[in-house]
Amino acid sequence: MNSLNSLETRRGFLRQSGTFLGAAALISPVSILGCQTKEEKAGEVTATEDLMREHGVLRRLLLIFDDLAGRLRQGLELPPQVLTGAVGLIRRFIEDYHEKLEGNHIFPRFEKAGKLVDLVKILRLQHEAGRKITAFLLSPDTINPGNRQKIAAYLHAFAKMYRPHAAREDTVLFPALRSVVSPREFNEMGDKFEDEEVDRFGTEGYEKIVAQVAGLEEVLGLEDLAQFTPQL
Repeated sequence: MNSLNSLETRRGFLRQSGTFLGAAALISPVSILGCQTKEEKAGEVTATEDLMREHGVLRRLLLIFDDLAGRLRQGLELPPQVLTGAVGLIRRFIEDYHEKLEGNHIFPRFEKAGKLVDLVKILRLQHEAGRKITAFLLSPDTINPGNRQKIAAYLHAFAKMYRPHAAREDTVLFPALRSVVSPREFNEMGDKFEDEEVDRFGTEGYEKIVAQVAGLEEVLGLEDLAQFTPQL
């Protein structure tokens, strides 16, 4: 009888242990220790995701540039507030914010590691070229009838350069970032980017920038995404 009771006791212990271990298996070690990484926190945006969504803003602004360049070439009316608004957003959000994040935090890591150095050199040069174009477009003397074709050429040149520029960063540079930084550095970089965005643009700064871009699209009649679907 004692032997039977002992066996049942052991079986009960094993059943309880199995339940605990099964539940523990569903919990990652970092969660048990209370040190969940940034990437594992629901809703958090990593450094590279942040940069790539900013490229989404850039691409929408490039679409506006395309439309404005087309209007200028065809001699159509050009809403001056859209030109200055779009170029102003390029300067404020892309050049003075997004590109500074890349220049201060992304490019130096690759240069120090000796990886993708040639690509980084070209990206830096293109940032400089872009600033020269926006400097011209933001000049008070730019908007006049004699500059219409030159403005169109500058808008086209900017868009032509930045589409492959952003695509190369999204598909080559950003995916390789983890190879030149530690997991801790990668997570801390995301926190720095978020803090910088709040400092510059306030809470929900990204959403506010997107809303401004959407307002410019509406003036030009570009807000309906369906219009870009080909009729085959």
